[in-house]
Formats: sequence, structure tokens, C-alpha cells
Amino acid sequence: MPANRSDPPPATPTLPHQRVEPGARPVRTRAGRSAYWPRLLTALALLALLTRIPSFRVKLWNPDEGYLAVQARMLADGGALYETVVDRKPPLLPWLYEASFALFGDDSLLPLKVLAVLAHLATAVLLASLARRRWGDAAGRTAGVLYLFLSVGLNPEDTQAATFEVFMLPATAAAVWLADRRRWVWCGAAVAAAFLTKQTGGAVLLPVLWLLWVSGARRADVLRLAAGAVLPVLAAALATDPRGFLFWTVTGSGAYASFTGSELHVLSRALSNAALLAVACAGLLPALVRGLRISRAGVADLWVWLGASAVAVCVGFHFFGHYYLQLVPALALLGTAALQSLPRDWTSATLSTSALACALFLAWGLLAARPDLAHAERVAQAVSRATDADDRVLVWGMHPETYWLADRTPASRYLTAGFLTNYSGGRNGPQVGEKYAVDGAWDVFREEMAANPPDLIVDDSRGKPYAPDALPTLRAMLAAGYERTAEVEDAVIYRRVG
Repeated sequence: MPANRSDPPPATPTLPHQRVEPGARPVRTRAGRSAYWPRLLTALALLALLTRIPSFRVKLWNPDEGYLAVQARMLADGGALYETVVDRKPPLLPWLYEASFALFGDDSLLPLKVLAVLAHLATAVLLASLARRRWGDAAGRTAGVLYLFLSVGLNPEDTQAATFEVFMLPATAAAVWLADRRRWVWCGAAVAAAFLTKQTGGAVLLPVLWLLWVSGARRADVLRLAAGAVLPVLAAALATDPRGFLFWTVTGSGAYASFTGSELHVLSRALSNAALLAVACAGLLPALVRGLRISRAGVADLWVWLGASAVAVCVGFHFFGHYYLQLVPALALLGTAALQSLPRDWTSATLSTSALACALFLAWGLLAARPDLAHAERVAQAVSRATDADDRVLVWGMHPETYWLADRTPASRYLTAGFLTNYSGGRNGPQVGEKYAVDGAWDVFREEMAANPPDLIVDDSRGKPYAPDALPTLRAMLAAGYERTAEVEDAVIYRRVG
């Protein structure tokens, strides 16, 4: 929490918004230097753990966690990323899940949940360091605490899951932190790490380039930044399948990123998630408006960061709540900057209101029901009872966690029906069906089904537009070789004949 404004100032105080040049820091007493970070790290660690308590309440918070868990198992069994194991995401997080499963076992996400706490802590510490460098000790404490308060300000399914945005944020904060210190090679590597966790993490390159420009960029600095950013991406592409890497992470998602289909539904989601984040920022927004109207010096890069993050949220036109997490680091720093030009009681009011909003979202996380998880668990139990351990299963739906919960091998590399129908993110308009699938997906799917047909098929479409009746290929496959044997909460189970 911020120090009292009556505390003695540093020996060489900095004015509000005064930028400290790289390598130059305010002179502080030896006692102040030695005590600041241990105290702040302890406080931030406890707060990070507190804000993530709901994440430990359930096995899974959303299908992304289930998808990553299934991917990790397939990779551990010899699968090849972007060949026999596919997703529209870069490789870092599937590799992290795979490594965690190798070390701690693959029947629990508890180690990943702990790593998510550490990811939030790392982000908070980097933001605190940035704020302290620019505006002093109290600002550092404020920035770290504000970030952790705001980080839970959405639906708990979006904030408590150990998924892409959570692990992307430390890399984005590190990129700005390193750019602020003109460490361009490592800054480029941080940009690459953000991109390789989720493509939109690459948006942090814009504030990095801004800082490079205002620092009087030299050609050598540009080359260092470029090398740091490009080489890790090339290495990741070569470590997987270069063509597959390019297709699945960049060029193969045109239909998925289209705004056509369910426009009102998507717009409603965008507005509702923006409103949730606004509630979380209720204590911050008045200070942001008031403080930055008084003084805007020294925060241009933070506005660039916020604007780039806003563009990243809009990319793909899906507006899931977890996309909005990318806005939080820049918001926390801008709010901290605004408070430097306001009376000290504004800081107390801002932090108190933010803490109250945080408590409300934590209560939501502790009390929220998970009907989708309960359904997936019941279907998984039925699949486990109906199959042997080495049987292959096809779950036709949007809940890949069923494979992980049932501990059964997927019969296809396409873990959700979305890849084969373009049903995703609630899109239920005209652009759902076989012809809107990922390019070439149905040809590959037919080959998979012919070479090694699944022993069990679960139709978990439950009346959605991607139901087998609307898909000639799947409908014909069921009619020719499968018989209906059971039903679990509208999910229909088919067993292969003979």
C-alpha cells in the first residue's frame, strides 16, 4: 500500500512525471534500499495469492484449460504440434502444460494454477518497478497493488483460469520494463515471448517502438530489438512444423476472425465485458480522468500501450472477457501516474474503492456455479464406463475437457467442432457448417476416421447449429457404422457397430 505522504522524501526527490533516465535513480538511504523490495514483494505475493484463491476451487474454469490439458497429454504421447496436435495458438503454453504434466502428473492443474499466481506476481512486480523508477517509492507500491486488484475484474471464468492472457502479461510488462531501460535485445525477446504465448501479445511492440523512438533510436538499437524479437519466433517455428506454425498461428484463421455471424451477440459480449472491467476500475477511472487532465507529461508511452492493447482486444471480433486482461497493466500504470498530480487522499480513496470492487469479484469467483463443468464431468464418467483405457473417442462439441476428465485418447486432432464448422465464441449465424471449416480440415478428418475410426462418438452438440444432422459427412458416418447406446443430459453416445 502507498506510504503516507508525510514520510521523508528521498535524498534526491523526483517531481511528478519527471522521467528518470536509464541508469539514473533517486538517491535513497541504505535502509530504504534494503527494506523496500522485501516488504513490497511479500505484500504483493500475499495479495496475488489472495486474488487467485477462487482458481483453486474447481478443476477447470473454462474450456481453454481443458484444451491445453488434452494437448499436453497428446504431446507427451508423441504428438507433433501443428501436425497431429493443432490449435490456433502459439506453442509456449502447450509446452508449459506438457512440462508441468511431466513433472507433476497429468491428472491435476494445480501446478499450473500456482504458476498463474506467480505470473500475476511477476507482472505486478515489473509494473511496480516501472512506476517506482518514474515517480518514486509510493507510486511503485500503488501500481503493483492496483494491478492485482484489477486483474480479477471480469467473469471468474476469464480471470481465474490458467490460460493464455495470464501467462502473456508478464512478458508484455517485461518488454516495456526492458525498453524503459534500453535493453533492446532482451526487450525483443520479451516481445517474442508475449507473441509466442498468444499472438495479440505482440501488440506490446508498439509501445516498445515508441520508447525506442523517443530515446533517439540508433540503427544498432533497432537491429538488436529486431534480432531479439525475430530469432525466438523462428526457433519456435523450426522446433515445430514451420508451415503448420505459420498456418495455425497467422494465416489459417480468416473465418474465425470474421465479424459476420451473430453480430448482436458479439456486440453484447463486448459491451458486457467492458462494463465488468469498468466496475473493477470504478476507483481508478475518476482519478485517471481528473489527474491526467491536469498533467499528461511522461505517460505518452503508456497511452500507446493502452491503445495497442485495445486494438488487440478487438482483433478477431470475439471480445471474450479474458481478452480484456491485456488492458490491465497499462491501466494500472496510467492510474498511478494520474494519482501523482492529485492530493494524497485520492490515492487512499482509489485503492479503497478498488479493493472493494476486487472483493466483490472474488466473492463471485468463490460462489459461481460451473454447470458446463458439471455436465462435462457427467459425460466423461459415462465415456469412462463405456470404453477401455486404450479406446479412441470422438467428442463432437465445444468442451475438449471431456477427453481429459475421461482420460481417453481423442480420435482426431480437432478437439472441438469449431475447427470443422466455424462455430466459435457463440457464433450461431449463417457462417456455420462444413464449408466454413478450417481449410482442408474435412479432408484430414475423413482420413483420420477411415484409418482409425473412434470406438465411441459423443454428440454433445445439444441443439447447436453444428449438430450432426446439419453436417452431411458426420451424419453419414454415424448412419453407416454406429448405433445409439445412451444419452447423458442431451449428449448422445454412439458405439461403433462390430
